[in-house]
Amino acid sequence: MDCPLNDAVASPADAYRLLLCALSLIALSHYLIGAAIVSFVFLYNFLECHFLQDVLTGFRGSPVGLTYNSCSEIYQGVVSRCSLLHGRYLATLWLSSPHVQTCFLNFFGRPPVFNYTRQLYNTSDGGTIALDWLMSSDVSDGALPRDDADSKDDTTPLVVVIPGLTSDSSSAYLKHLAFYTAKRGWDVVISNHRGLGGVSITSDCFYNAGWTEDVRTVINYLHEKRPMAPLFVVGTSIGANVLVKYLGEDGENIPVAGAVAICSPWDLLIGDRFISRKLVQKFYDRALAIGLKGYAKLHQPHYARLANWEGIEKSLSIRDFDDHATRIVGKFETVDTYYRRCSSSIYVQSVSIPLLCISALDDPVCTREAIPWDECRANKNVVLATTKHGGHLAFFEGITASSLWWVRATNEFLDVLHSSKYMHVQKKIPKPHTPWDSPIDQGPYVNVTENGMVAASNDEQTTPEKEEEMEVVPANHHQTHERIKDEKVEQLSETDPKHDGSTSIAQNASVQRDAMPLDVIAPFRRYMGQLSKQNRWSIWLLVYIAVTTSWPLVGSALRLVFGKKSRGALPGELLRR
Repeated sequence: MDCPLNDAVASPADAYRLLLCALSLIALSHYLIGAAIVSFVFLYNFLECHFLQDVLTGFRGSPVGLTYNSCSEIYQGVVSRCSLLHGRYLATLWLSSPHVQTCFLNFFGRPPVFNYTRQLYNTSDGGTIALDWLMSSDVSDGALPRDDADSKDDTTPLVVVIPGLTSDSSSAYLKHLAFYTAKRGWDVVISNHRGLGGVSITSDCFYNAGWTEDVRTVINYLHEKRPMAPLFVVGTSIGANVLVKYLGEDGENIPVAGAVAICSPWDLLIGDRFISRKLVQKFYDRALAIGLKGYAKLHQPHYARLANWEGIEKSLSIRDFDDHATRIVGKFETVDTYYRRCSSSIYVQSVSIPLLCISALDDPVCTREAIPWDECRANKNVVLATTKHGGHLAFFEGITASSLWWVRATNEFLDVLHSSKYMHVQKKIPKPHTPWDSPIDQGPYVNVTENGMVAASNDEQTTPEKEEEMEVVPANHHQTHERIKDEKVEQLSETDPKHDGSTSIAQNASVQRDAMPLDVIAPFRRYMGQLSKQNRWSIWLLVYIAVTTSWPLVGSALRLVFGKKSRGALPGELLRR
């Protein structure tokens, strides 16, 4: 191109021609370098890389943030002794991105090599759950299998693992957890979700993000199988949501000594909005939807009969699948109803056992916006550990990325908890109310008080303050019945010399049945008498109100009957007199 650089610019077209001539003089290699820089900056921000931040901090990593109640004994006695939770986390340098870490975990992961021992457990509804066992002797060099592995006297700690969405025991992160936990001398059992782990669906029940019945059943079974062994539970991703919900539903009445929740979504409704917000999140949304559709195709006969199969095949997101499958099978009115009912964030306040929660603030699947910070801080049994980086279930560390930080932190926490006095011991108490319990479903039952008032009561334990407010029938009321029955039994003994305590059981029962009508009628007579004596002012007040409210009507009737003669009977005239 002829570039008249020395000629004067006569028109705007000449100016553009001069610009093109100048650009053509720049070497092609410079353009390639510029394109590489622009691409690098775009990918660095798109993938949310933090390598430069690691360089600026001297590769020291970021400190682990801990959220807990200031009066928490779990923190003072357990977490305070965990060095990893009070240290720093530095991601593998060549995996300095939450997206790169998450993808590397799912496609590579570098899991240890070992074999599980499978056990098929049949539920009461006909379902089948695959329990994959890894004993400590299976991974210890030269160790012989324990003779008491299936004995009720076995005291080896047992860790139950709840996988994430569409994950099973073959997932890389679960193999990391199982192997290194068994290496420490503990036994591990992975409770696969229904229809996963190569097991067919054998009933019309499917798992979902809030399905806690399988976890409850498996834990109770394992506790009965090994009652002397401390039992711990670890939940990952959706499994962590199920775990926290289960802990909140059952309170202290569970045989679990402690638990750990890894990368929980917490609030499914917020997570649904988050995963469809940005382009990179939509990638995960589409990938998880493909996994769910693959799960549905494995069990097509059931889904085709129970759900909308055409909608399942056309699903492009998790929400689409939940709308056409999960909510229908789970009998939820809408998708949002399913998300609200199954979110574990509303159950954190009811957790009554030691619980450690680990989440990464850059998790590309489970957003930090859903973390229930205040609820975790309010509950003395919960400690929340957050790291600045880590991705979803990844947390790779070291140059070779051969280990996961959260696996080491989980094992350290469980070890310290096991050696402390803060392990939970099951207590047989009534099941706590869940946020969705309705008082309509709990009674009411009629309670007649001593002053004749009728109040509603339920199964809640009554505190002294509530007793004063409700004015419940005193304890000596029952003692009176016992005294009456004792006196009748004594009369029988006097009239019948052969009567003794060993032969009076049937007669005593008969006397109770005969005396029951008197016990029912007598209190009402007494209450009416007390009502007339103690509440005479209340009765006269009611009479006064009835007279004053009905008198204008009576006066109007009298006026119509007697005419002018009835005017003097009006309340105003009476009051003036």
